Amino acid sequence: MKLEILTPEQKIYSGDVYGVQLPGISGLFEVLDKHAPLVSALKMGTLKILKDKNNTSSYTIQSGFVEVLNNKATVLVEGAVEK
Repeated sequence: MKLEILTPEQKIYSGDVYGVQLPGISGLFEVLDKHAPLVSALKMGTLKILKDKNNTSSYTIQSGFVEVLNNKATVLVEGAVEK
């Protein structure tokens, strides 16, 4: 699936991934390949990119939203810093 992480200032990440773990307002959740369409609010926390089953990277994010549609996850956040 394709993942894009965007802030008001810049594109933080864009690429193909296995999945992504996100800090939803009700708790942590994961979006994997071919996930059903979804829109969710995000709170401040850790976003974990699952590049493949053995390779990950993490970002500390501010609040924002995620939209999943047509095997693409778009994450819109106020700010993000790579861990």
